[in-house]
Amino acid sequence: MRSTPSFKLAAADNSSGTWTPSGGVQFLTVPLELAGQRIDNFLLARLKGVPRSRIYRILRKGEVRVNKGRVKAEYKLKTGDVVRVPPLRVADTTPAPLAGASLRQLVKASILYDDNGLLVINKPVGLAVHGGSGIRLGLIEVLRQIYPQSPFIELVHRLDRDTSGAIMVARKRAVLQHVQADLRSGRVDKSYLALAAGKWPRSRRVVEACLRKNTLKSGERMVSVHPDGKPSVSRFQVLERFRATTLLAVEPMTGRTHQIRVHAQFVGCPLAGDDKYTPDDVNRGFRSLGLKRLFLHSASVGCQLPDGEKVVVAAPLPDELGALLKRLREEMG
Repeated sequence: MRSTPSFKLAAADNSSGTWTPSGGVQFLTVPLELAGQRIDNFLLARLKGVPRSRIYRILRKGEVRVNKGRVKAEYKLKTGDVVRVPPLRVADTTPAPLAGASLRQLVKASILYDDNGLLVINKPVGLAVHGGSGIRLGLIEVLRQIYPQSPFIELVHRLDRDTSGAIMVARKRAVLQHVQADLRSGRVDKSYLALAAGKWPRSRRVVEACLRKNTLKSGERMVSVHPDGKPSVSRFQVLERFRATTLLAVEPMTGRTHQIRVHAQFVGCPLAGDDKYTPDDVNRGFRSLGLKRLFLHSASVGCQLPDGEKVVVAAPLPDELGALLKRLREEMG
């Protein structure tokens, strides 16, 4: 009888490692370090070159089995689980590109905190947090190249590509699970700085609006306020008023896509430099002042680690945003 090829993921396996098709069924045994990870994320991290839609299809059809049984995409793996992966056609086996020396140095220089299984990075604007949708190299891929011997590196939460500032990355699964649980229960502090067009209403300190994601024919993802959307809450505090703009501190109480940007638009004060939700004529005015990006910055993050230690990390405001604020203050006289 023909034997079925199999292999075991070693305890030191990096979740960024690529899966190599064997032409037949493969069996992957889950090590301790990956216990608790959802099966869909487990497969997405390993089946490089396999379309995301294909991975979810084989899960729905039961072609992926865990311990010989069908599981849903949200199933959380346990140590020793045996995952059956069917033969799959790989669309693109080209390895992910290596980060250039300048990008690696930029990310290294942006590390604000690295201790107790937690990384906090001052993410540069324009850098996606992960590859996908035409982006082959993001922050998480660069970090895995910087820390090639690290057994575990995963995003705790996300930032838009156009947003700069503090973002948390876990280097231990226990830290990831603990901080994400606190995120879901609202026990993680996240504070942003945002510059809004217009005069923010003094009485509008909390915005509650359901948000729904939409995909345009062009493939662009947009978010809008809609009663069928997911509940979302943001707290806004006016820090400084200028002639036609308002500097705000924002605390998102939920973590919806584009939440702060759409909530600001909903109030009638869209964010400066936002090419998705701010009118072109308004953005032209900001460009004339030298702003070439979205004015949204993750100013600080705070969380409690599994051992009870409280970590609060602040991310300095990028020079280009500080320069704009200086110019606005000078105009005020």
